[in-house]
Amino acid sequence: MSPQELKAVLESGLLSFPLTDFDAQLNFAPKAYADRLEWLQPYGASALFAAGGTGEFFSLEPGEYSDVIKVALDTCRGRTPILAGAGGGTRVAIQYAQEAERLGAQGILLLPHYLTEASQEGLIAHVEAVCKSVKFGVVVYNRGACKLTPASLQVLADRCPNLIGFKDGLGDIEKFVAIRQTLGERFAYLGGLPTAEVFAGAYKAMGCPVYSSAVFNFIPKTAMEFYNAHAANDTATTDRLIRDFFLPYIAIRNKAEGYAVSIVKAGATLVGHSAGPVRPPLSDLLPAEVDQLGALLAKLGPQ
Repeated sequence: MSPQELKAVLESGLLSFPLTDFDAQLNFAPKAYADRLEWLQPYGASALFAAGGTGEFFSLEPGEYSDVIKVALDTCRGRTPILAGAGGGTRVAIQYAQEAERLGAQGILLLPHYLTEASQEGLIAHVEAVCKSVKFGVVVYNRGACKLTPASLQVLADRCPNLIGFKDGLGDIEKFVAIRQTLGERFAYLGGLPTAEVFAGAYKAMGCPVYSSAVFNFIPKTAMEFYNAHAANDTATTDRLIRDFFLPYIAIRNKAEGYAVSIVKAGATLVGHSAGPVRPPLSDLLPAEVDQLGALLAKLGPQ
């Protein structure tokens, strides 16, 4: 898949990040991961980000990373495009990107680099180096320590033909509008805030109709119902789901740092598709919080 073909895929349809399955000893569980991808396949996500943020990229060691991407590709080949997460310092991010390309992924999501803030010149050099190390499509994730300006993105767009996507995890409306107006149709634009459904309407109004759904991991039917209503401007449905499910869900998610991943794993367990526990430094939901989530899911019905 060429970068421009990948861009076209990313510009329509629901996107998601599969959870990475761990066993009780916190080892990668490839069979369970493949089963998860098979379960989600019929629901029709346009593309999946393997070993992304919800997939706990940050907790995987390099050998496991290769295993996760390989299982995703073997399971979804010919059916759903796979973008691999890649991140860390520049040389490490290049190694992940090149490994993903070697394995046959259709592109990468370039996650924020590391703890230290960086200048715009440094961020440009970082993203450019990763893009030029591979031939397939790259989507940059604007979040955390990676906060690119419209001017920086214009430089990168001019220098890196395979930089085809911009995923926003900041929620800075002024900056996003400036980026969208500056870059126009040069990028595919993806909403990337936690529980993106709550922000989907606002992002669509800014020229970003596509987002990635974490809840697709455990309520795929509802996630697709929401996305289809969102695409059809059916605000009665989206408002109902936001009011009845997403806002109470966010109240549980906000009880502790890192729960944006933990609550998704808890949800998967509750619907009978457990991905195991999260790895430290994340922590699992407390039993009372799991009960609250279970009561919320019971109102949605079978998925």
